[in-house]
Amino acid sequence: MIFAIHTEPGPRAKIALTVASFALPLLLWCLVSYNSHVWHPMMRITSAGDVSWMQEGTLVEHDVFDAENARMVQSELLPAQGIAANPVYLPAPHEVALAFYKAFVTPPQREGDPWLHESLLHSIRTIMWGFLLSALVGIPLGVLCGSFPVLRQLSEPFIEFFRYLPAPAFGALAVAVLGISDAPKIAIIFIGTFFQQVLVVANTTRRFDPALLEASQTLGASRLRILFRVIIPGILPELYRDQRILLGWAWTYLIVAEVVGESTGITWFINQQAKYRLFDNVYAAILIIGIVGLLTDLILAAVGRNLFPWTGVARHKPVQQAITWWNNLPMRNTRDDQE
Repeated sequence: MIFAIHTEPGPRAKIALTVASFALPLLLWCLVSYNSHVWHPMMRITSAGDVSWMQEGTLVEHDVFDAENARMVQSELLPAQGIAANPVYLPAPHEVALAFYKAFVTPPQREGDPWLHESLLHSIRTIMWGFLLSALVGIPLGVLCGSFPVLRQLSEPFIEFFRYLPAPAFGALAVAVLGISDAPKIAIIFIGTFFQQVLVVANTTRRFDPALLEASQTLGASRLRILFRVIIPGILPELYRDQRILLGWAWTYLIVAEVVGESTGITWFINQQAKYRLFDNVYAAILIIGIVGLLTDLILAAVGRNLFPWTGVARHKPVQQAITWWNNLPMRNTRDDQE
């Protein structure tokens, strides 16, 4: 059965469903864009006739178009002609596809403004720095909170409170402290992901199999050895997946972060194109963000299958050798650490 509970579809069905997940929204977009009987609330002027204020290519509402033509007919003047069209903020797929190409090869409208690829690279750098700093602090703290109940009780109540505070609310404070540069943008991404990261990592650590902890304690392993040789290696696959998810959250804070202080990055490009009413470029820029995020996640997923071959079928000998080398490192194992 196709809809059997907890039954994975076959390989061909997975491919078909993946293609359909993208094809169905695209089909709906095409239906709305190209079929005038679905939703075309405007009229695009093809000939202004004797209507002085209309120009070829102008978009007007149906009611205004009909009323103006009725007035022209009564005055024995030439009425305007037009075709049904969607508003300017809903370009057709082919227009967005063309804009997707043109945005990379067409110079900015103002001299000195960054190109689309320059804005995109600037945004990627901002996200990477914010998320890297968040992970460097959040992962160790999350592992410690998940391993030691005392640290959990000491830190998690405040973190639970702080994570409900919206990161953009700290925008003005970040600019006042860090100045008008990329630093406040990085700070907002850090705030938006750090507190969530600690809680997610701590929860992943607490789900570690207690039987393995009991076995290591029975064999006389110290707390330090249990932490570095049992808990951390045991949660690495889940921890890696957590980071992939949290990286997606970092992208959601990008648009807000980049309007703090000096407008830069892909957000600046989107706002500029909207100001010029070039909404096909706006859609193209938004799609680029989704494509970069999806490709990043696919690459990380492929790397993860080689980093943690025991979770799947992928094997990579150099990675396995590195893990074996890490596990064979000498580490102090005394009972004094358990006291």
